[in-house]
Amino acid sequence: MTTLPDTRTARASAAARSRLAAIARRVAQVLFVLWGAFTGAFLALYRMPSDPVTLMLAQRSGGSTVVDPEQAAQLRAEYGFDQPVWRQYLGLLGRALHGDLGRSVQTGEPVIGLIGQALPQTVEIAVFALIVAVPLGVALPVLSALTGNSLLRGLLDSIPAFGVAMPSFWVGILLLQLFSFHWAVFPSTGNQGFAALVLPSLTLAVPTAAVLAQIVGRGIRENLRRNYVELVRAKGAGRVRVVLRHLLRNASLPALTVTGLLVANLLGGAVVVETVFARAGLGQLTVTAVTNEDLPVILGLVVLSAAVYAAVSLLLEVVYPLVDPRAAGARRAAGRA
Repeated sequence: MTTLPDTRTARASAAARSRLAAIARRVAQVLFVLWGAFTGAFLALYRMPSDPVTLMLAQRSGGSTVVDPEQAAQLRAEYGFDQPVWRQYLGLLGRALHGDLGRSVQTGEPVIGLIGQALPQTVEIAVFALIVAVPLGVALPVLSALTGNSLLRGLLDSIPAFGVAMPSFWVGILLLQLFSFHWAVFPSTGNQGFAALVLPSLTLAVPTAAVLAQIVGRGIRENLRRNYVELVRAKGAGRVRVVLRHLLRNASLPALTVTGLLVANLLGGAVVVETVFARAGLGQLTVTAVTNEDLPVILGLVVLSAAVYAAVSLLLEVVYPLVDPRAAGARRAAGRA
């Protein structure tokens, strides 16, 4: 006869095995995504008809179209461009598995080193942008739900649509005109100090907050019509308690998903922002690599972007059950099925 403690132990063991299996599946998916991104980028880049070695030699000679064939052949052999495509692929993939993404065709420096130098500059913009965007993106729809003034509610509801419609480069130019050229509060370019971080981060934060506010606002409005809200109100809960305790929590799950995607998109948005503000970072590195057809660097940036998406997705899988315990129950049910 099975006792109650034995049953609890068996359930705990089954739950632990289910969690380990879920983690193993997610890790396998992450590895597949990275391999797919690497292979897709390689096929797209290394099958291009252009020749990065010729472009490099032309730039080194001041734009001359005359290239020494012996020197070009030597460089192609040095970088492996003279080998069959499948051998180049296997060689790059093997080195990538050991953490070596090759060397830049233009500078000769390791790709990992170039990305490592540029990454902190972009990460600090993205982090500061999130610090501004998340509270702002949540505060706008919450204030709209709390206010009893229909005119003010309409104004608050229209702000996110306006923020989404504004292109990032236009926001950056507008901030430059106001806070750098007119009032001279913040520097217009450079990477030095916190002041130089403000305007680029705000440029990224405006569209991010606008998208987040739209998602949270839509979730609050949808939940406002649910029966449980009427039940909570019937129990005597005020507007503030209903919005902050119940509506905001239920609207946070889709907003969490969108926030994860926005975090990954911030790296792409940095390309425009760092160009507008002349900052050294991943954006500027990407522009330079694409302009010079620096294939190893572009390949490394694609793999980095895929890794960020995969890491954020994995993190969301961990955070979901903490925000909504129903997600953990649904996952366990799916695992048993």
